[in-house]
Amino acid sequence: MTPTSRLLLIAGSARAGSFNKRLAQAAAGVAQSLGAHATFADLADYPMPIYDGDLEAVDGPPENARRLLALFADHQGVFIASPEYNASISPLLKNALDWMSRVREPAPSGLDVLKSRVFALGAASPGGTGGMRGLIALRYTLEMGLNALVLPEQVLVPRAMSAFTTDGGLADKDASGRLEGVIASLVRTSSRLHA
Repeated sequence: MTPTSRLLLIAGSARAGSFNKRLAQAAAGVAQSLGAHATFADLADYPMPIYDGDLEAVDGPPENARRLLALFADHQGVFIASPEYNASISPLLKNALDWMSRVREPAPSGLDVLKSRVFALGAASPGGTGGMRGLIALRYTLEMGLNALVLPEQVLVPRAMSAFTTDGGLADKDASGRLEGVIASLVRTSSRLHA
């Protein structure tokens, strides 16, 4: 692994105690252990109004959309741990992606940044499917809506109430191995494409 690999790790939930925040933080630990530079970002630190075309026409994209986009641009790969909301993605995550995609200046535009990152996905859920349906919706949004590259590998963590160790890792060896495999693939692919 190259030490210059830069990964951004975020969760689609701002809730205190979010299982997906814990998954994104666990992924950051894996990335660091693989020699990558890892940055965990909390969407709670980037509040934005619900996307509104009239608001955009008057004020343009909010400053927090620009700040978050700059963070994306500073990293080659992005891991998103996304909760499942009614078989889809969280409004918080969708809104952040929508606003970032509307940034046009300064160059590169939001769409140019988002389509040139490499994404990997994961989900943690109290249920037995581990958030799988939400990741299908997120993959569709990233690939079809933003023309982004999303790795085929993903990690699902069912029964998340008991899935994490006291030090923040994954208790199940198989799940831990899947997370390491996804992050290793993200490091390799993003490094090659941004070499």
